[in-house]
Amino acid sequence: MQTIADVGRAARRRAEVRMRPRSSGALPVLGALWAGALAVLGLWWYNTPVVSATTDWITGAGRITGLLAGYSTAVVVLLMARVPVLERRIGSDRVARWHAMAGRYTISLIVAHTGLIVWGYAEQAGTGLVDQFLTVVLDFPDMIEAAIGTVLLVVIGLISAGAARRTLPYELWYYLHLLTYAAVFLAFWHQLSTGTEFLAVPAARTAWYALYGTVTALMLWYRIITPVRLNLRHRLRVESVVEEGAGVTSVIMSGRDLNGMNAEAGQFFRWRFLAPGLRWTSNPYSLSATPRDDRLRITVKAAGGHSAALAALPAGTRVWAEGPYGALTAARRQRPRGEEGRRGTKVLLIAGGAGITPMRALFETIPAAPGDLTLLYRARRKEDLVLWDELRVIAGRRQARLFSAVNEPDGTRPQITAEGIARVLPDIAKHDVYLCGPPGLAEEFHTILREAGVPARRIHHESFEL
Repeated sequence: MQTIADVGRAARRRAEVRMRPRSSGALPVLGALWAGALAVLGLWWYNTPVVSATTDWITGAGRITGLLAGYSTAVVVLLMARVPVLERRIGSDRVARWHAMAGRYTISLIVAHTGLIVWGYAEQAGTGLVDQFLTVVLDFPDMIEAAIGTVLLVVIGLISAGAARRTLPYELWYYLHLLTYAAVFLAFWHQLSTGTEFLAVPAARTAWYALYGTVTALMLWYRIITPVRLNLRHRLRVESVVEEGAGVTSVIMSGRDLNGMNAEAGQFFRWRFLAPGLRWTSNPYSLSATPRDDRLRITVKAAGGHSAALAALPAGTRVWAEGPYGALTAARRQRPRGEEGRRGTKVLLIAGGAGITPMRALFETIPAAPGDLTLLYRARRKEDLVLWDELRVIAGRRQARLFSAVNEPDGTRPQITAEGIARVLPDIAKHDVYLCGPPGLAEEFHTILREAGVPARRIHHESFEL
């Protein structure tokens, strides 16, 4: 019979194999994306021999913003495709931030393109802005569909803004966000039927089809085909539900050949539980224990309708999973040569709130010699230290250090400083540090760690609020 300790040792051996020096890949990807934007500007330059009159400058600016909007729309969809090389090498949270930023740029470019084109055409025709706008929408090819797509994209952009996003239930926001695909489809065709660059340069038209075709293929493969194949193969079901504390529930799932999912400690899946009231909602939750060949576990704090309903899941409920996602794994760890040997640097794990779930899995599996592994768990109250008994068992078995930092009875926060961390871990600068928790906690500890001398390349963070 395989024990928990056996599982932990096997996972650490697999992590050591994966733990190799590698760059995140962020800079090459960003370089490629910006190179694409420059190529789009080059297309406009190639097709615009001269700009003289004021109206030429206005319509030229409209064409530039339109081309960049079309390109950035493809980038936005690409960043939604959950391509493994992006999700695992760069990190799901960073890709999500890029997606959000690209979305804001895209909406701004679309609004600028619409205004500049209507203004420029109105100046050329000597008509009013409203009349020219109606002419463009009603008389130009594919423009009615483009107008509908534009309105959808702007609405999606507005509901995805910080203040609006926080007021909407996750489920409602998620399904409204899916309208992005319909909006992109509706807006695509007018680019080819009215865009001067695509009408004048057949190669540009072919390249545009290739760009959108590639993005569409990636989206279909990784958002639809891959999850279908994964779930038909592994057939996950709820095995049991365990109450871990007030409002905190662990869901244990069983299935077939789960090692074939290639999940690692520190990663998460998007879970859909095929039970009444839950089957239409997919939420991201991290693995809270070492992935096993026959079992996976998540631990969830009730923070909304979906998470609260998990406590009542009946055994046998079918589960639809998508993933694994995330780059907060042992592979992120630095592995210096020389005196520190094969195991690499020492490790400090810092968790806050629900961020303990991936940290608990890493605490059990990340390769480290006795005394080289430390976990600091930040919570408001002692009662909020979820999975604490499990953490103590792991710490004893691995000869690791385990600390908690909770508020005083009157709510006073503990003072955690660079000097205080250095007293406990004098060689903190030689540690790899993994951070997971609310954005405020991550920002606070990142500052403290940098003050303590930890190089930025050794601070690994992934937000669970995706």
